[in-house]
Amino acid sequence: MTPRTHLVQALREARARTDAMFAMVRPDALYDRPIPERHRIIFYLGHLEAFDWNQIGDGALGLAPFHASFDKLFAFGIDPSSGQLPDDKASDWPAAAEVVRYNQQVRLSLNAVLDRAPEPMLHVAIEHRLMHAETFAYILHNAPPDRKTVPPTTHQVPGPEPLHGMIEIPEGTATLGRPSNDGFGWDNEFDAHQVHVPAFATSKYKVTNGQYLEFVRDGAAPPPFWTKRGDQWYWRAMDGDIPLPLDWPVYATWEQALAYTQWAGKALPTEAQFHRAAYGGSNGVERSNPWGEAPPDERHGNFAFRRWDPLPVTATPLGDSAFGVSQLVGNGWEWTATVFRPFPGFRPFPFYPGYSAPFFDGAHYLMKGASPQTAARLLRRSFRNWFRPNYPYAYAGFRCVEN
Repeated sequence: MTPRTHLVQALREARARTDAMFAMVRPDALYDRPIPERHRIIFYLGHLEAFDWNQIGDGALGLAPFHASFDKLFAFGIDPSSGQLPDDKASDWPAAAEVVRYNQQVRLSLNAVLDRAPEPMLHVAIEHRLMHAETFAYILHNAPPDRKTVPPTTHQVPGPEPLHGMIEIPEGTATLGRPSNDGFGWDNEFDAHQVHVPAFATSKYKVTNGQYLEFVRDGAAPPPFWTKRGDQWYWRAMDGDIPLPLDWPVYATWEQALAYTQWAGKALPTEAQFHRAAYGGSNGVERSNPWGEAPPDERHGNFAFRRWDPLPVTATPLGDSAFGVSQLVGNGWEWTATVFRPFPGFRPFPFYPGYSAPFFDGAHYLMKGASPQTAARLLRRSFRNWFRPNYPYAYAGFRCVEN
């Protein structure tokens, strides 16, 4: 299979992934807004095809538009602060049947010219769609159970709280970023550079619901995925509430993660510390993945759309790093103390200058790792994710360090 054929196949698979997720939405729920700060579901139905058309059909190949108003309407999402709510009405959006027809025409038109599309644009289309698959997963997570059809889900029986401890990470070098001649990456991933990391200690596991429960009992507000009925705490799973699993990672905002680490007398790791713990080793050789050079699979972590919800923090020991740190990739993104900023020598994509640069505003914090709904191709070491510090919807946890 040629590289281009492989990319075209990957785009088809990504389309099938998002098609299956939209099929979970009940037809009368397409104009719902499960996350108050985000667009209605109907926007996301049109956005993925509009993005592909605007980047490949219009931007790269200069094809004549067939529905210019939809190309514009569905072009861009929104990134509001928590509590900053859009004021559009359901009636402001076109009929779902019109959006479906637009999507079908986009795919037919693009399928005919994918052999002429620049390969970087195919990478962009695939990864943009897969990132939105994760975004749409947590939008669905916030939709009431009667507004979606969730495939049968089996939750592992919760176990006891693991034996938490700190692991010493010796001083060393962390390579951040990606070499400019080393395949596809988003603009904020370049260029590769080395950072000296002083010795520190990191928690072996992500902070669990059980640990965070002690913080809540001491007066902290509960994290976003929790709810309480009577004396019982529950976790909001994709298919409905379940008793709070104490050995699952807690999902929290950056502000809550920071508050917990301060309460515990510790700190959040920096991006460099995360890299050192995840990819470094005592021999000075850095790994491609925490577990080594083997391709990622279910033995190594909870990622690649295999589950809607987390696993216990002890579930995948074969994914541990060389230093013995668990689940640095998968089972929930990890907040860092690092503000999302460009690496030295940053250059925006000329065809997509707005991907990263607008978010270098000091108001977004970097996340590393992956969640259960992160695609396997986004597990590369250089990939960077980011959100506002009070954003409560992402599949994001954290761990503690001692400096």
